[in-house]
Amino acid sequence: MFESFIGVDFWTALFILLNTLLLLFVAKKFLFVPVKNLIDSRQKEIDDLYAEANAAKDQAKAMESEYRQKLSAASETGERMVKEAVARGQAREEEILRKANAEAGAILDKAAADIAQEKKKAVNDAKDEISGMALAIAEKVVGRELTGADQTRLVEDFINELGEQS
Repeated sequence: MFESFIGVDFWTALFILLNTLLLLFVAKKFLFVPVKNLIDSRQKEIDDLYAEANAAKDQAKAMESEYRQKLSAASETGERMVKEAVARGQAREEEILRKANAEAGAILDKAAADIAQEKKKAVNDAKDEISGMALAIAEKVVGRELTGADQTRLVEDFINELGEQS
């Protein structure tokens, strides 16, 4: 009676259920598993790509850090080299100034010595000339010729008087 009311035959329903289960089994075996495997393989490829991208990103960060360290070291080396060059330049400047001062001092000393020598020579020349004139004047004043001892005494007296006056 139930059968006539619904109009479903038990065997037909069982056959449909078995066909559906068989269809699901076949679909699972030949459709769902390969599609799932395909999706899994694609997911693995995507995960691998993300992992590679992250590794590349990490490597880029490491390289950037290394680059910054090298740049900092190069900058420090450059600054150190500039400071050393400035120090060497200052030392060289001091050495050049010291040599120039020493040379200038030597030139001044030599000039002073030359001046003193020329002054002495001029004084001696003047003494010789003055003594010649003094002898000539003395001979005219005295009216006679002086002996060598008289000449020497008169010249020395005259020179001593000149030296006392200056």
